[in-house]
Amino acid sequence: MFVKINVASFLVALFVVLVEGSNVIESVVEDHEHSIGTQWAVLVAGSSGWYNYRHQANICHAYQLLKRGGLKDEHIIVFMYDDIAYNPENPRPGVIINNPHSRDVYKGVPKDYTGKDCNAQNFYGVILGNKSALTGGSRKVVNSGPNDYIFIYYSDHGAPGVVAMPVEPPVYATELNEVLKIKHASRTYKKMVFYLEACESGSMFDGLLDEGLNIYVTTSSKPDEDGWATYCSFSEFKDNCLGDLFSVSWLENSDLRDRRVETLKKQYQRIRKRVLNNGTHGSHIMEYGDLHIHNDALSKYMGFNSPKHTSATNNYPSNSRHVNQRDVQLLYLLSKFHDAPEGSIRKSEAYRKLSEVISEREHVDKSVKHIGQILFGVNNGPEVLNIVRPAGQPLVDDWDCLKSFVKIFESHCGSLTSYGRKHVRGFANMCNAGIQRDQIDAAAKQTCSS
Repeated sequence: MFVKINVASFLVALFVVLVEGSNVIESVVEDHEHSIGTQWAVLVAGSSGWYNYRHQANICHAYQLLKRGGLKDEHIIVFMYDDIAYNPENPRPGVIINNPHSRDVYKGVPKDYTGKDCNAQNFYGVILGNKSALTGGSRKVVNSGPNDYIFIYYSDHGAPGVVAMPVEPPVYATELNEVLKIKHASRTYKKMVFYLEACESGSMFDGLLDEGLNIYVTTSSKPDEDGWATYCSFSEFKDNCLGDLFSVSWLENSDLRDRRVETLKKQYQRIRKRVLNNGTHGSHIMEYGDLHIHNDALSKYMGFNSPKHTSATNNYPSNSRHVNQRDVQLLYLLSKFHDAPEGSIRKSEAYRKLSEVISEREHVDKSVKHIGQILFGVNNGPEVLNIVRPAGQPLVDDWDCLKSFVKIFESHCGSLTSYGRKHVRGFANMCNAGIQRDQIDAAAKQTCSS
């Protein structure tokens, strides 16, 4: 049996479908996206001090991005020392910016874990949803369920196998990966994305993050690479840097692109050239974990945006000055010295502080080198200390050995600063070579007792 069709009516109906089609599709997509579960975010700035301005600026920018994307404050947990916005040295009191064209990114940011509460124990407790492990703070935790999506963004100083916290101890790679395994075993998330900005950040996951945990990681550098600060020496911030290269790259990309369409993979591909910076003053961003997750849209983790309404913050200067993250403190101190009037007390004090930091750097470099020469010989020492293991192998086999060697060194030679922690690889290689506690204790005592 044939059915007669009114051609005019059919054409009208077809026209309606074509006109309204995009709205129907958007409606279906929106309904699907709202069914994915709760979106959680943990944002961590792991430093303190004015010359580390950029870490808190990165985190505050990330909060504003997520908040505009529709994530609720009860699902965004912020770790920051909170000593920047109202720092006496801030030329814009109460304001933090993340690039030269940025609006204030500090206003409205939750103060969940600040000051002494910005520490590793609370960070682990928050991820695991374990309020009993917390010491102070807002007591907000990731109270997630099996259908939820978690985004963690950590911006900080790093070193081989470790990232810092404003309050000791630091976060060691083995501890972080164990926390992630426990979180997965609890079946309290569907997928997790972790962005890490720090020197040698790849070493936090290389050879350690198991596949099958439904976790995708992007790091700002390879396991043996430094990170880079950017937007340095801008206007009244000539003694500082407003952001880090990897961080501002993914943040500005997320502001600019339609996050319903832009995938994690596309973002990775778009920003890696900018972060590498033609091989000079840049680094190689890396991927770890379950790489199939990088096909997910950014909106699953960062919420939605309106690309046509993006601000001028995305028009970043192509000639922005980059500085090695470990040298930003020197930039700050040199600026203070040059700006102080000749013959003034300020000049003398600035010179004293600059000389002190340079002396501390020389001390730790020479001390570690000398210990290596005692343990492995004058010629072999530097080579052994600088060994970089092949990709897929963790920094060290015995993490307890590494932690104990760091403590032994510090007990004789003084605390490792964010600069000095670059030598953690040397201590790891001592452990990998079978050096015993009494051997490094004697070598460190001999080197630093005078």
